[in-house]
Amino acid sequence: MATSSVVGILLVAGAAFLGLSPQFGGKPTEADKQAYAKSGHYQDGEFMNLIPTLQLTEGSTMGLLWKFLFKKAPNATPAGPLPMQSLDSVAITRKTPDMVRVTWFGHSASLVELAGKNILLDPMLGMEMGPVSWLTPNRYNPSLPISAEKLPAIDAVLISHDHYDHLDYQTIRRIKHKVARFYVPLGIGPHLRAWGVAPERITEMNWNDEVQVDGLTVVCTPSRHFSGRGLTNRNSTMWSSWVLKSATKRVFYSGDGGYGPHFRTIGAAQGPFDLALMECGQYDRQWAQIHMMPEQSVQAARDVRAAVMLPVHWAAFTEANHAWDDPIRRATAEATRLGQPLTTPRLGEPVTLGTPLPTARWWE
Repeated sequence: MATSSVVGILLVAGAAFLGLSPQFGGKPTEADKQAYAKSGHYQDGEFMNLIPTLQLTEGSTMGLLWKFLFKKAPNATPAGPLPMQSLDSVAITRKTPDMVRVTWFGHSASLVELAGKNILLDPMLGMEMGPVSWLTPNRYNPSLPISAEKLPAIDAVLISHDHYDHLDYQTIRRIKHKVARFYVPLGIGPHLRAWGVAPERITEMNWNDEVQVDGLTVVCTPSRHFSGRGLTNRNSTMWSSWVLKSATKRVFYSGDGGYGPHFRTIGAAQGPFDLALMECGQYDRQWAQIHMMPEQSVQAARDVRAAVMLPVHWAAFTEANHAWDDPIRRATAEATRLGQPLTTPRLGEPVTLGTPLPTARWWE
């Protein structure tokens, strides 16, 4: 009964905000839907994974919600703010065209500097997420290595999917004037347009589409996940991973998703990679097909043929019932077992290829 009451309250709250909050984004036009239908991955108004995928592999939605709200795992959040290195916009502009530098801000938000370009991955730079902030997790740290306002000009923003912890309305509003182009999976364009991004600066991409950006190749590649920002638009937008290639270096970003054969396919077609940012966190056996366990994340890095793995999707928010540092502890153990090189920067600590990589066990 208690669980049903909680679910009822959440549904009422969601319905109250639906159509009222700009957080929900925009809706595709009929012309948009006709274009999606040509992708080969869209049927009956929903995008599909390459292989059958269950969003819930065990238990019930109500049981899952009850556990998340009232049965937190021990050490679900850190005792205090995590170690962080501040950045400034001047430091970001000091680079050579051949430099490859990646700076992780926590969760999945990262700045990739490649081919002289500034590329932001899933820039969730807010303290809260979604239209009902009292229901969603808050960020561990009270600030980020750099604020959205202090970021320099951004050549490209890449979005992996439309969930609130990856596509953040407030961040987009704060950075849209300094971003040259947004590259997004099919379906996310309407959200950005609703938030004031000019349509000519949005490129929606199907899996395996690629574009050239002045010496940089951007490839939209598959992931195994799902999407939706409201009660009625589940899987209405595509989800993806991303490949970035300069003349000499390659970087992979997994986005969110479960383990699957797509990693090996991407590695064969687009690898090997000098660095791979791999989802590693917010997992549970109840949704085992839409997020990877840490051991699977390490194997996926090996599948895409990554010289170095950088674990992301942790150290910012608690969205699953595991200890906040469980992802990195398990990933480092598995990487050691398999001989997969791993870099473990503090929040805001740059990873520069060709120099000694951060490997401190700072979470201990």
